[in-house]
Amino acid sequence: MKISVRCILIAAVLLTAGTAQGQQKLAQTGMKFLSVGTDARAVGMGEALTSIESGSAAMFYNPAGMARLADLADIRFSNLLYIADIQHYVGTFALAPERGDYGVIGLFVHYVDYGAFQGTVRADNAQGYIDVGAFYPYAFTLGASYARALNDKFSVGGNVKFVRQSLGASANTMGPTGYPEMTPNITQVWAFDFGILYRTGFKSLNFGMVVRNFSQEVKYEKEGFQLPLSFKIGLSMNVMDFIAQEKPDHALRISFDAEHPRDFAETVRLGVEYELMEFLALRVGYVSPQSEYKWSYGIGLRRKADGKTMGLGFDYAYTDFGIFGIVHRFTLQVAL
Repeated sequence: MKISVRCILIAAVLLTAGTAQGQQKLAQTGMKFLSVGTDARAVGMGEALTSIESGSAAMFYNPAGMARLADLADIRFSNLLYIADIQHYVGTFALAPERGDYGVIGLFVHYVDYGAFQGTVRADNAQGYIDVGAFYPYAFTLGASYARALNDKFSVGGNVKFVRQSLGASANTMGPTGYPEMTPNITQVWAFDFGILYRTGFKSLNFGMVVRNFSQEVKYEKEGFQLPLSFKIGLSMNVMDFIAQEKPDHALRISFDAEHPRDFAETVRLGVEYELMEFLALRVGYVSPQSEYKWSYGIGLRRKADGKTMGLGFDYAYTDFGIFGIVHRFTLQVAL
């Protein structure tokens, strides 16, 4: 117990120190797709997932949360229909060899399709411009994760990821043929996430802490920018523990996260999930402060096949972004 508490205090100091430098650089981050919630269950709970053990989805919220993976493998595919017709595609894979005795390893990919844009440059002709054709901005991250339960209460985890973003090509000079020479606008960087999760021993009360998107500064041409570094702490509990001593057919999880991001003010997240017989889940999440959205809603279905050799799950989340319209998120899970 003393060792676990000491580890938590040391981690808190290190993670807080990692965000201290970013406190003066509000609204100066790039690659914002790294901050977009893609897992439907997490978003349905306001993304208050820092202290919840959540399989391979934990790699995007707190990698320590997959340290006690209940199955041999957990595979998830997510699709996000985001604002301005931006498409997000996410895949996660977590494996617990030897029932997790040597930890849990994971792989993940997040790809963003920003759609097609028509490129033009100014020119001294009748039209006043030259059409240089369509360009297709994109972004992606590829990563590997590792998590391990150090004892029956304390878990740690981390991600290393390669992040790349392309904003198409720009015309710098006119070539000898009178057509502009195009220069690609691409930048890439390595980034890291670190997290801990602590089972307090009081009922099902969990405590979690994570720092995400720690990296060096990146730039395209002249001006540099940071990734959307964030620091979160969270608490969660199944409040049905106060009603039934044995495992009930009902679960009511409440989770609370406090987030300190680099690029905007501190945020509070609250999530509630009601689960019936480990089959049907209803969710609601609240985020404050937010200018365009505050509430999210979600539903989930789970089913174990005969012999419990394979499980299937489906999650959906709904978020109203005000003037930007409705955002839908879908996640399909396969557990082996």
